[in-house]
Amino acid sequence: MRSKVVIGLLMAVLAVFFLSSIATAQGNAKLLCVSKKELKGEETVASCMAKGERFAIVDPYGMVRILSPEEVELTRAFNPKAFETRAFGMQYIKTAPPLPPMPQLTKEAP
Repeated sequence: MRSKVVIGLLMAVLAVFFLSSIATAQGNAKLLCVSKKELKGEETVASCMAKGERFAIVDPYGMVRILSPEEVELTRAFNPKAFETRAFGMQYIKTAPPLPPMPQLTKEAP
């Protein structure tokens, strides 16, 4: 009986560590320009998108997701600070800043 409790507690601790590592890794994703690889922070992401440049989100594991226009608009609605950052091309992935976290959502009063 006691060993089952110990194993249960151990599994719970491991689950917390696993979930915290996933949350930390998500915070290190970067928004990089796909169509203009030589960008090195001269412009903001929003100004580049206004010119028609395409962007992708690259996670710490190297998985790339190219943003469609619909995804850009939805991301802008939920996290406008992501488009105020400096734009970097794929060539400068190491110097590009991570995506800013999404602002806290507040409850509206009924």
